[in-house]
Amino acid sequence: MSDQQITQVGTASVFPHEAHETILNIENVSLTLGENLILKDVAGDIKNITRPGLTQGQVVALLGPSGIGKTQLLRILAGLQKSTAGTVTLNGSKEPVKQGSVGVVAQHYPLFEHRTILGNLLVAGKQVGLKGSAGKEKAFVLLERFGLVDRANFYPSQLSGGQRQRVAIAQQLMCSDHFIIMDEPFSGLDPVMAENVCKLITELASADELNTIIVITHDIPAAIAVADTIWLMGRDRDAEGNIIPGSNIQERYDLMDRGLAWHENVTLMPEFADLIREIRARFKTL
Repeated sequence: MSDQQITQVGTASVFPHEAHETILNIENVSLTLGENLILKDVAGDIKNITRPGLTQGQVVALLGPSGIGKTQLLRILAGLQKSTAGTVTLNGSKEPVKQGSVGVVAQHYPLFEHRTILGNLLVAGKQVGLKGSAGKEKAFVLLERFGLVDRANFYPSQLSGGQRQRVAIAQQLMCSDHFIIMDEPFSGLDPVMAENVCKLITELASADELNTIIVITHDIPAAIAVADTIWLMGRDRDAEGNIIPGSNIQERYDLMDRGLAWHENVTLMPEFADLIREIRARFKTL
């Protein structure tokens, strides 16, 4: 496909894009806790995606049934949990990911309730050596980006749920410039709020070419709406259909080549509903 050519897949338009260097690599990651094999030979990578004339980051959705090991993989990707085998590396480095290199936005956006919004960001910055004027400068850049400058001296209890989420993301960006994991960001949200979260993730990914957002979720429609790539976690089965312990990435869905990435009204497209049915059917085999 030429850089300037828009290709049709059914009724969907595939926008020109290219995949470049690998910016996150998961190499044969396994995890055993006690006598239980949780993850087995998980492998995958995220590449720097570019689009002509546009700033475009990456959004990968990690889908899977409850209890499949998504949270444990999240912790390994963020350097919070050491894998039993295998490695996760960033930006071509040979060194395993370290805690603080990847920001994690937890499900309920935990913040320090006794500190102001600015104070929350400054505490996060100190963890990676950002102190004094350097920390305050980066904090105000992020507050400006997320429309929170006028809330700098507010406390978390004075914010709406959406504002708390933006503060939680800004807090993690104080530590990690480009990599953010969001854990179940759509949980318990009504359709309008879920759509707003999708827009926020899209805006964050589009702020820098290297921005990489990994969304951990079991919400299939939301994952398709926001992601350019979907990883589906599950377990292998033997010849008799019995589950083999240890989950891994069973399927990879490239929404860019399917014409489902970067469309403002993607939820209205026939291909959107088709993919929901396809993934739901695959869920039953995991």
